[in-house]
Parts: sequence; C-alpha cells; structure tokens
Amino acid sequence: MRDAARPYEDIVVAAPVTVPYTRHSIKSAHWFLAQALARLIHSARIRKTDIDGLAVSSFTLSPDTAVGFTQHIGLSPRFLEHVPMGGASAIVQLRRAARAVEAGDAHIVACIAGDTNHVDSFRLNAASFSRFARDAVYPYGSGGPNGSFALLTAHYMRVFGATPQDYGKLCVAQRQNALTNPLALFRKELSLQEYLEARPIADPIRLFDCVMPCAGADGFLVMRRAMAKKLDLAHARLLAAIERHNGYPDDPIQFRGGWALDRAALYDQAGVSPKDIDFLEAYDDYPVMTLMQIEDLGFCGKGEGPEFVRRHSFTTQGSFPLNTSGGQLSMGQAGAAGGHLGVVEAVRQLIGMPLGAQVGKARLGLVSGFGMINYDRGLCSGAAILAAPGGRKKRGKR
Repeated sequence: MRDAARPYEDIVVAAPVTVPYTRHSIKSAHWFLAQALARLIHSARIRKTDIDGLAVSSFTLSPDTAVGFTQHIGLSPRFLEHVPMGGASAIVQLRRAARAVEAGDAHIVACIAGDTNHVDSFRLNAASFSRFARDAVYPYGSGGPNGSFALLTAHYMRVFGATPQDYGKLCVAQRQNALTNPLALFRKELSLQEYLEARPIADPIRLFDCVMPCAGADGFLVMRRAMAKKLDLAHARLLAAIERHNGYPDDPIQFRGGWALDRAALYDQAGVSPKDIDFLEAYDDYPVMTLMQIEDLGFCGKGEGPEFVRRHSFTTQGSFPLNTSGGQLSMGQAGAAGGHLGVVEAVRQLIGMPLGAQVGKARLGLVSGFGMINYDRGLCSGAAILAAPGGRKKRGKR
C-alpha cells in the first residue's frame, strides 16, 4: 500500500466549537484563539492540562507564532504545530494531529484557528501577504485577492463555459443553507436576480462572489476513539486525509488544484468513492474555487463543473448538499479559520448537532481546504473524509 493511503487507526474528531463571528473587533487574535481553546475545554469537560498537543493557525497572531501563544494561555504541550496555510490549515492540522496521536506524541490535540478584524486589518494583511502579491499585484493597483480571483474566474469561464448564473446558483444555495444558522453573518434570503444585479467588484466578480472578512475562531479536538468514548464525547471518525502544495506548478493560470493529484489516494484510504459522499464542505472564498474542488475531487470531470451545477440544488435538503452552514460566503471568513469552518460543520452534521438544518442520513462527509493565494494560483490544498461513529457506507463504484 502506498504511504499516502495508509489508513488512520481509530482517530476521531470531537468537540467542534465556534467563537461567533463579528464583522469587526478591537480584540486581538490571541483573544479569539484563547476563546476557542476555552470552549473546547468546556465542551469536552476536560482540564486544560489534559490537552498535550496544540495546532494553531492565524494571520493576525503576529509577531507571535504558536509557541508564543502557549505562554499567553499557560499551556505546556509536548506536540506543537504552527500552520500558516490559510484555508488549507484545518486539513493540515488534522492530518498532523492524527499522526501525532497515532505515534503517541500526544493524546488530545486542540486544533484552533482564528483572527481578529480591526478596521485596517485586512489591508495590512494583504499588503504583506507574499512576495508574489507585492511584485505582481500591487504595482497594478489591485490590492487583495479580488483581482487574482477575477483572473481565475474569467479564465475558467472562457475555457469551460461557466456563466454568471452558474456562480450565482452556488451563492444563492449557500445563502439558503445559512438561513437557519444562527451564527451566519448573512441570513437574508438572496435571489439569483439580486446576485446578477449586484455591483461589480473586479470583472467578472460581483459583490456576492466575494467572501467578507470578519473576526472569529473555530476549533476541534483530535484523539483516539477510545479516549472519546472514555470522555463520553460525540465524535466523527477520520477515514482519510490528503494535502498537496504548489500542485501543477507549470499551469500558466490555475484551473485545477492539488486535490486532483491525490484524490485516488484519498478515496482508497477511506475505502469509499465520490458516490458514497453525503455532503461536501468546500472552501468557498469565491465560487470558482468551489467548482474546481467539485471537479478535482472526482464528483465530475474537469470542465464539467458548470453542467454539474445546473443538475443539482446544493441545499441541505436537496441534491448534493454543499457548504451546509452557508459556507464562508454567508458565514463570513474569519481569516485563517476559513478552512476550519468546513471541518467543524462536517463534524456537527455527522454527530447530528448542526447549527442549522441537518442533512438527512448523513454518514460520510468530505471537507476540502484551499489557501495561500498568490497572483495566479493558490498554493495549498487538502481534503479529508469523515464518517459518523456508527460505520461507513458500502463502497460505491467510481
């Protein structure tokens, strides 16, 4: 068996928590991360000293990293990870925490991510995001990610025939999913007409294509199943996980990501196929990325995303439930916690405790992460398959 397909040994994810998102905050990233950790401790009914592993992701924790944060919160872990990979951080944290628990390097790993959002936080973060951003974007007056994702969106439309209506359908469906989620920042119903008539931001991107920066945090615990049972914690089982960085570096413009390189290993490791998946939590900072993930994870072929969108509803109670909490486009993007949103929602669905509507008979969920956008591509990708505690479906055909 390939190393990438080595299965996990009774590793589970438990205690999903969210520090409610807010548009702006004068509090620090340290405060939001500490709140996430406190909620994990309270939810799991454990002591702080029971947490002997910690993984942290944040854009606004600077000048601290994870090790500096441990002094702020008075934690002394024997396993520590600082994961600066944006929306891919949750999957990377999960994979590394799972292997650490398997190896005995930690018994309970807290995986947390969060950011503050002062009035000027996003501009300052974007200004120092990467060397590529400084060299290839800022000289043309296109600060931040909108210009880059406009480039990717327009390219995908030209090559694969996606229309504004296709992108709009995804945004409208996710807003519908958010209506019953009390933590979503956007809970006003959105129509396709409103989407199409919204003001342009960076052609062809419209207002509702763009994720809204906010402050907040999310977290979850990784441990062995025996530990979760001892603590009487509801949990989801980790069946498989992959990560890939700088996938397809020779593509002139990104139209696929690292998921396509490793998806066979993902499904082989879990012993399932795309047809077995009950819902997808895709990283959705812009709709074009959701389409890429649907294709690259094997739910349809490359370039078939637009037709796939036209065949499905994507609502929690409809066909192919997608981003069942509303996703970032309706919840907001709490910085590096953007990728954690999918993991905590997947766990909530699988243990029957979602913040919003429940996907019927949800047994398998797939979470996909994406992060660190440079001028013409995002560099980090990952995915994980989680299962309800009672077992998995019989393997389907690809």
